[in-house]
Amino acid sequence: MTTLAKLLDGGPATTPQALTLLAPARRPCTRADLWQQARRTAAALDRLGFDRSARVAVCLPNGPEAAAAALTVAACAVCAPLNPAYRAGEFRFYLEDARADAVIVPQGERGPVREVAAELGLAVLETIVDPASPAGCFELRANGGTDRRPTAGARAGESSRSPAPHDTALILHTSGTTARPKIVPLSQANLVASARSIATHLALSPGDRCLNVMPLFHIHGLVGALLATLAGGGSIVCTPGFDEHAFFEWVAEFEPTWYTAVPTIHQAIVANGAAYRERAPGHRLRFARSSSAALPPVTLAALEALLEAPVVEAYGMTEASHQMATNPLPPRARKPGSVGLPAGVEIAILDDTGRELAHGDVGEIAIRGPGVTAGYERNPEASARAFTHGWFRTGDQGRLDTDGYLFIAGRLKEIVNRGGEKVSPREVDEALLEHPDVAQASAFAVPHPSLGEDLAAAVVPKSGRTPDEAQLRGFLLARLAGFKVPSRIVFVDAIPKGPTGKVQRTSLHEKLGPALAVAGVPLRTDTERTIEAIFREVLKSDPLGANANFFATGGDSLRGSQVIGRINERLSLDLPVTAVFRHPTIAELARAIDDACRERSSPVGSPHADIGDGAVRLPP
Repeated sequence: MTTLAKLLDGGPATTPQALTLLAPARRPCTRADLWQQARRTAAALDRLGFDRSARVAVCLPNGPEAAAAALTVAACAVCAPLNPAYRAGEFRFYLEDARADAVIVPQGERGPVREVAAELGLAVLETIVDPASPAGCFELRANGGTDRRPTAGARAGESSRSPAPHDTALILHTSGTTARPKIVPLSQANLVASARSIATHLALSPGDRCLNVMPLFHIHGLVGALLATLAGGGSIVCTPGFDEHAFFEWVAEFEPTWYTAVPTIHQAIVANGAAYRERAPGHRLRFARSSSAALPPVTLAALEALLEAPVVEAYGMTEASHQMATNPLPPRARKPGSVGLPAGVEIAILDDTGRELAHGDVGEIAIRGPGVTAGYERNPEASARAFTHGWFRTGDQGRLDTDGYLFIAGRLKEIVNRGGEKVSPREVDEALLEHPDVAQASAFAVPHPSLGEDLAAAVVPKSGRTPDEAQLRGFLLARLAGFKVPSRIVFVDAIPKGPTGKVQRTSLHEKLGPALAVAGVPLRTDTERTIEAIFREVLKSDPLGANANFFATGGDSLRGSQVIGRINERLSLDLPVTAVFRHPTIAELARAIDDACRERSSPVGSPHADIGDGAVRLPP
C-alpha cells in the first residue's frame, strides 16, 4: 500500500459500507462512496485533458468536500491545497509558483481566487454538491477561465492512470529562513508512509473516529487527521473548522474517539470546560493529540483533567509529511515538555559540521525516513543546505535524552510559528514596503504566552512621512491573511543590523525592547473602560491601561473572536472579527468605535444604535 489510490481502494472490497466521512447535517459517506468519488474525480480530470502530472489547486472551505477533493485529486494527479482566506496577491503568487493547471472552487464562488485564475488562464473547476448526497461527494464541472490546455501526458495520449509511489501527490509551500516560501513536493509513498506511521503510533482501528477541526490546506489536517484516519480504517468528522461553541455539540453528536489540534485550540477547549461537561458528559474520547507548536505543560494537564483522557504531544513539519516524533499512548511513558520518541523517521542531533552528537547534547534536529521529501522543488540551493549526509536538517534545535525522547530547545529558523501558523517575515516585509510611507521594514518574532511566538515589525518611515500603526495594519489586512499581520508595529530611525550589515531577525525583539514596551496610560472614556473589562474577562488578566495590546497581552485569534462577540453584544455593534487585528489596543479600538458612532449620530450602547440598515459597523 504505497499510493493513495491503493489506500482508498483498500476498504471498499472488504468493508464497503464502513462509514468514512461524516459531517454535520449530511448523510455519511462510506468507503465505497469515497472510492466512487475518487473514480469520478479521476474521470473528470481525464475528460478535461489533465493527466497524472496535472497540478490542481484545491481552494474549498473546510468540510467534507475539501477533504474528498484533496484526497481524490492527490490520488490521481498533483494536489496544491490553498487557504480560501488568501487575498488576490497571495493567490497570484501561490498559483504561479506552483505552476497550477487548474483550480477547484465551490459552485458559484465569486472571490479573488476566480479572478486571479482567470487572469492566469487557469481552468476553473466547480464542485457541484447535491445536499442529499453523501458527505464529500460532488461532481466537477469546468466553468470559465481556461482554454482547457491538456497537460503533457494527455497531449501524448497518456491515460490518467494511478500515479506510481515516487510520483508527486501533494505540493505545499513552506517558509525558509530568509528566502521566499519554498515548494515542498511530497510523493505518494511519502504521504502513505507518514499516514500509516501515525495510525500505528496512535493504535488507530476501524472503531476509531476523528473529529477534525484543523484546516485541510495544512499538512496537520491533511495527514495528521484525514490520511491517518483512512490508514487506520476509521471514520472522520469533517467540520467547517474549529468553533468553540459547536465543538462540544459535535463531540456529543458524533462521539469521536480522538481529535488533533494546535495548542490555541486546546486552550480554548480548556477555557470552555464547563460547557464540555454540560453538553458532552458521556464522551468517549480515547485521547487528544497536539502538534504544530509547543503545548504548554499547564494546558496539557488541564486538558487531560477535563477530557479524562491522555493528551499526546507530537512533532511535525511539512517536509516530513507531518509527523516526526510523538509521545506514546499509555501505559508507556509520556514526558511533559518532550515531543516524544521518533515516529516513522530516524532522528539525530547534529552539530554545525553535520557530526552526530551524543544523547543529552544540544544541536540541530535532523531526520531521515520514508516520509521525508526528496528536496525542494526548483530550489537546488535550498535542498543542498537542507541535507547533510542523507539527513534532513529541520532548522530546530533540541536534544535526545537517554530514553530517546526528543526535547526541542528552540527554533533556528527565522520563520515565525504563530500558534501553529507559519509566517514568512519576508512576505510581511514586502507587503509593508508597498506602502508609500514606508522606507524600510523588517518583521520578526516576539515571545508570546499562549502562541509561543507572535509577530511584530519594525518600520523606518520615508523622510517627511508619518504613518501610524493602525493605518499600516489596515493596509496589510487588505493584502495578507489576518494571521500574517503583525500585532505590534514600531517606528525606528534605523533597523538594527549585524556585523555583516544583514538584519538579524532573531535578535530584533531584544534590540527593540524599549520600543516594544507599552507605557501605562489610564483609561479615559466609557468605551475604553468597557473594552478593558472585556479584555480582562477573556484574557483573565490584571487591570490594563489604554495602550494595552490585545495580542501582546496574551490574546490570539480565537480569543479575539470572543472579544468582538462580547463587544458587539454589550454595545449593540456589528464589528467584524478583523477589527481586533486592525485595532488591537484598547485605545485604538475604542476610538474607532466612538468615531463610527459619531458618524451615525448614535451613542454607544444606545437601543437605537441599530436603526436603519443595522448596528454601527467598522470596515472589515
